[in-house]
Amino acid sequence: MEGFKVEETSPWQEGKETWRVLRVYFPGLIETHCQVQDFFFDEQFTLRRHDYSVNIAGGFPAAQLMLEYTEANGMRLPSKRRAYVRGPDRRPVLDMLMVSIDISDVSFS
Repeated sequence: MEGFKVEETSPWQEGKETWRVLRVYFPGLIETHCQVQDFFFDEQFTLRRHDYSVNIAGGFPAAQLMLEYTEANGMRLPSKRRAYVRGPDRRPVLDMLMVSIDISDVSFS
């Protein structure tokens, strides 16, 4: 779509893994958490983390982890999502859980 800008930024080291980071600049017409967001992908190009600022709640930095992928009708999606406050070192603060989403019995038609 017009108005988006996408760039790859420096890789992120997560334990023994190196994740690629895609920064997306959203146009002002799109309602979203914030206009600049980072998406972290592992070596299989699976989305593992999503960083953004929660502008609707004061603009605090958040890191959302995508966990335990499942498959439904040939599509892979995380069955667990955990959003934490993101610390100044860009890492999630694990004792500051903001959102917990668990998904089960998924199918698409």
